[in-house]
Amino acid sequence: MRILVALGGNAMTSPDGLARPEDQIAAVQRAARRIAEVIATGAEVVVTHGNGPQVGNLLVKNELAAPVVPPVPLDWCGAQTQGTLGFILLNALTEQSRRPVAALVSRTRVDPDDPGFAHPSKPVGRYLPGDEARVMINHGQVWQDRGDRGWRRVVASPEPVEVLDAPAVATLLAAGFVVIAGGGGGIPVVRDADGTLRGVEAVIDKDLNAALLGRAIGASVLVIASDVDAATVGWGTARARPLGTVGAAELRGYAADGHFAAGSMGPKVEAACRFVERGGDRAMICSLDRIAEAVAGRAGTVVTAKYER
Repeated sequence: MRILVALGGNAMTSPDGLARPEDQIAAVQRAARRIAEVIATGAEVVVTHGNGPQVGNLLVKNELAAPVVPPVPLDWCGAQTQGTLGFILLNALTEQSRRPVAALVSRTRVDPDDPGFAHPSKPVGRYLPGDEARVMINHGQVWQDRGDRGWRRVVASPEPVEVLDAPAVATLLAAGFVVIAGGGGGIPVVRDADGTLRGVEAVIDKDLNAALLGRAIGASVLVIASDVDAATVGWGTARARPLGTVGAAELRGYAADGHFAAGSMGPKVEAACRFVERGGDRAMICSLDRIAEAVAGRAGTVVTAKYER
């Protein structure tokens, strides 16, 4: 069995959201223990991960240094965090598992004509006073006035089109490696008319990219691990109901009715549906601590292409 495990950003920080180096290392070691349980079943495993807090830290450094040096572009921030988190995961999984592990800095191609580039709307980083935001605007960034909270940067969030380094992931899997790849949704790149690839300032949703990567490498199972036990309809109400096994069409119906927030559960549900609709056997949405149970069908929301109650 070939399994792709997508770790949420909460897996890379302490329970209270701190992202100091020691917090990140401890959180990754915890996640690695759960992934090692899946590896121990003999499955071929690929791990991808979020990088929001880590990129946020780099953006703060950009802002503080902006009066002196130009800010590092967002695709570079993605590459740097892939390297750092890949290194930490590499150490933790090597310690927890007997299988060889490889971390791959990988790229995701997006469409240069994606409407997100014309109308950037994905907020990133912290709020700044107007005078500090203007320094960043003068460096070519797009910022919006958010009223009393201050100004905040917005960037494009284009659809992932192709995981360019999926063949390398597949080769490493075939050689017996556990592979870490596609962190933060992949480094966003576009292909120009002459065939040249170049990085762009954008954020790709990590769960949507996980679904794309999973199908590109022939994974049969996608596990989306976060801080909740399952996808829930009626969240926050007296009628809240966690979903067990559900078909993609039914799940899309709940999404259309507004049950899943756009910035949290919404992308996870969309990714799970895409994965099974494009040939994957099962997609699970579960808590980090129950990854192995979810793979065995004993925890979380299990999404299949077709399911009738």
